[in-house]
Amino acid sequence: MLITTIEPPPLRVLERLSFHSWLVVGVTCIGAFIGQLDASIVQLALPALTHAFDATVNEVRWVAIAYLVAFAGSLGVFGRVCDMFGRKLLYLGGFALFTGASLLCGQADALDHLIAYRALQGIGGGLLGANSMAILVKSVPVDKRARAIGLFTAAQAIGVSAGPIVGGLLLDALGWRWIFWAALPFGASAFVLGWLVLPRSTGMTRDTTFDWAGAVLLVPSLVLAILALNQVSVWRLASPEMILCVAGSIVFLALFVRQEKRAAVPLVDLKLFRNRAFAGGIAGVALGYALLYGMLFLMAFALQKGLDNSATVAGLKLAVIPVVLGLAAPLGISLGERSSSRRVGTAGMAACLAAVAALALIAFGPDRFAIRLCALALFGFGLGLFMAPNSHATIDAAPAERSATAGALVNLARVFGSCIGISATSSTMAWQLGRLSGRDLMSPAFVGAVESSLLLLAGLALLAGVALRFLPAVDGQTPSRSQP
Repeated sequence: MLITTIEPPPLRVLERLSFHSWLVVGVTCIGAFIGQLDASIVQLALPALTHAFDATVNEVRWVAIAYLVAFAGSLGVFGRVCDMFGRKLLYLGGFALFTGASLLCGQADALDHLIAYRALQGIGGGLLGANSMAILVKSVPVDKRARAIGLFTAAQAIGVSAGPIVGGLLLDALGWRWIFWAALPFGASAFVLGWLVLPRSTGMTRDTTFDWAGAVLLVPSLVLAILALNQVSVWRLASPEMILCVAGSIVFLALFVRQEKRAAVPLVDLKLFRNRAFAGGIAGVALGYALLYGMLFLMAFALQKGLDNSATVAGLKLAVIPVVLGLAAPLGISLGERSSSRRVGTAGMAACLAAVAALALIAFGPDRFAIRLCALALFGFGLGLFMAPNSHATIDAAPAERSATAGALVNLARVFGSCIGISATSSTMAWQLGRLSGRDLMSPAFVGAVESSLLLLAGLALLAGVALRFLPAVDGQTPSRSQP
């Protein structure tokens, strides 16, 4: 394999260290951290970008969505490419592309340029996402793998939690460009460390058949679906643009499914979805992240545009959600082992619904700071109880020999859910703002639009509760005879 033969070997003195495998884990953790830091930090910056580029909410939301669409569209393609040609060089390329695109984002002088650079950044993120877990699993002994994955998950949680705080401080002190430049030192250090530490790729598949037809069909299906969802507030439902987008997405998806069933080595192993628990778990992953990023989007505008909080104050308040989520996730796993993921997840969604109701009905009146903060904390607590055991049950539902494929699909569902959350809530909020232009809106208009849009999150929470019904009543049971 050409790429494998030119991969740089790890530095021999580091490779001989007893803790070399943990250095490899550290590199993957940096990738996990900067990916989540970038995703959450941008949410806080969107209100500032409306002012910086004299743009509407409908326009600036593409700064967040372009990254997620590019990530989702490239993830499956890169996963197969790395299986064929090796992971180290392509993983390092992901760091280089992500870091270079971050530099370009901070230098953008027009909104369309910024959106294009964000898409480029998303492709770099796709290279990182397609490789990180596989590199970690192959580098750590089986008896230490759970601890390594725990560190990887913790790095993701720290990234999500740090995003609003760091973003708020940078926005107030240095301006919006620095929220993109914040990733530069992490990306550059990870590239150098990875070059010196990561082992050469081993165990690649001998079958170098690539499902080009599947790749060509998957990307437009995802892009058109997100475009249709994102433009609900701009295009009429019966407009030619909306009809073409929806119809095109359905046609490409149907052709993709047909292609994957026929392909000798498909991009996506559709047989996994014959397992009801796995299919329901994947839906739950997507809905959980849709709830998380939908809430971050709405509250960023509510706090800054509606309640006139500074970016720093808004960031500190928003950080309550991921911080409590990270603290509740281990509790969710523990309770799920004692009871079941279905029961714990149902309790989590009930907490999310209560939090959404409090925010929509009573949290934005005068002197309601404590209620708002408690509601955000309750929302994070509910998501922690739901997301951690649901992800665990989803991976557990897949056969052991397909755990890597299942993990990739969970990652894809996470990104696609984030797309859905941002697109749906931004469209709903813009719709609620009515005929107003989106520029220089008064604070009450934003508060009212956010309160109404929170009903959408309630609907997503109910759908997540329905998805839980596909999980086994007791963890470890076989929920259906239709196992792959």
